[in-house]
Amino acid sequence: MQTIGERLEEARKRKGISIREAAEGTKIRGDYLHKFENNQFDIRLPEIYVRGFLRNYAVYLKLSGDKISNDYLALGLSDQKHGRAINREIYGRMDLSVASASKNAEDSRPAPSAAASAMTPGSEPVASGSGDNNPATFRPRGGSGGGGFSIDPNLILKIGALIGGGVVLILLIIWVVGALGKTKPAPAPAPADNVTWVRPQPGERSLGIVASNPIDLVTLTDSNGTVLYRGMLKAGENRSVPRLSEITITTDQPQNLSVQVEAGGTLYPLKDGKTGQFLKRSTVKAP
Repeated sequence: MQTIGERLEEARKRKGISIREAAEGTKIRGDYLHKFENNQFDIRLPEIYVRGFLRNYAVYLKLSGDKISNDYLALGLSDQKHGRAINREIYGRMDLSVASASKNAEDSRPAPSAAASAMTPGSEPVASGSGDNNPATFRPRGGSGGGGFSIDPNLILKIGALIGGGVVLILLIIWVVGALGKTKPAPAPAPADNVTWVRPQPGERSLGIVASNPIDLVTLTDSNGTVLYRGMLKAGENRSVPRLSEITITTDQPQNLSVQVEAGGTLYPLKDGKTGQFLKRSTVKAP
């Protein structure tokens, strides 16, 4: 059965990272991690930190933190450490070189509370002179309840900036998509009020045009250039104009138009009699 150290080392190598990279990722000193992988757990720290470091390292390596912690407790090493004096280099040096026993007792009085504070879960040992050299500084400082996390204000600003930038980007994309989605509306057909139409008088000869399909624009002019009809036609609509002279019919959709020379007469398509091609410009002679 593999030891705790062998499992940690194997998991680290499987991830392809070095001790130094693991130390940066876990915020645990590299010499501690090296000792853990060699099954050396006496790192001169309180038991709570040893278990916490082992758990955090195991979780970082994708191992079960509870399993590693329980296996460590099963070794019984914590019982061997019971009663061992706390290393003063970790919790701060106390000046014991005093002249009298009473002064000595007074100077050393705060030490027990410092050690007790260091042993409290959720806190960290405080070294006199510098907290940055403390091996457990990676642990969050306790808040009012002793178990809170301290958050870097710069990190909050960065996260807020990223979120704000993301929202602005999403709004910009929505605006661009909406702008691109707006296509120019098709030109509306000329309203009926703009249609030019000269209607034949009762008894006058007339020329009729009939639309089999919608026609956008058709123009009828007489030999003098007078516009007799100009406008669109819907499917099935017909228009009649006076046929007093030669009439020219112009449209880009001649296949949709037929001519009726007399009212109720035969409908003639706008085709060339020889080629059979539709003519965009046709002339109907005067009667």
